[in-house]
Amino acid sequence: MIESIRRIVSGMKPLDEVESKHINDTLAWIDSGEEIFRLEKPAIPPKHLVSYFVVIDPTKQVLMLVDHIKAELWLPSGGHVEKDEDPKETVRREILEELNFEADFVFKDPIFITQTVTVGKTAGHTDVSLWYVVAADSEKEIVFDTSEFNGYKWFPFQEVLETPIEKFDPHMHRFTKKLLGNLP
Repeated sequence: MIESIRRIVSGMKPLDEVESKHINDTLAWIDSGEEIFRLEKPAIPPKHLVSYFVVIDPTKQVLMLVDHIKAELWLPSGGHVEKDEDPKETVRREILEELNFEADFVFKDPIFITQTVTVGKTAGHTDVSLWYVVAADSEKEIVFDTSEFNGYKWFPFQEVLETPIEKFDPHMHRFTKKLLGNLP
């Protein structure tokens, strides 16, 4: 699985210098032989792999973010990649657990990668996040996991770009720009 993850990361086309640095740092981290999977909650090892999945309604040009209880931010849904788990399988598992529907992938592979030091109630460790994109109908109600989220909201793409970044993952504006550049 490590080699498969390495192939995914090495095949990513960076948006900018920040993402290029994150790709290179992630490849060096993988090649170092360090553990990349979280083994114990909340942060053992203190740097570990996460699969984010940004839910979009491409026809309405909106994306869904969740009001994350622990991070105290509006974030994409996601979860920690289990030991030797395919990160795409993490998305399939987590979307059922967190949002109660099946993943309809917009792109075969993640389109973005970030390394972020966490904030909020479990602050201080580093999530290396692969950002997948899944589609859903924004007019259908979503039954979400109330133990993880206070709620969810559909944001027009432009609203994401105009909202102060402090309300989101620190890479949300950059992700949205890359998403817009990859949508047909």
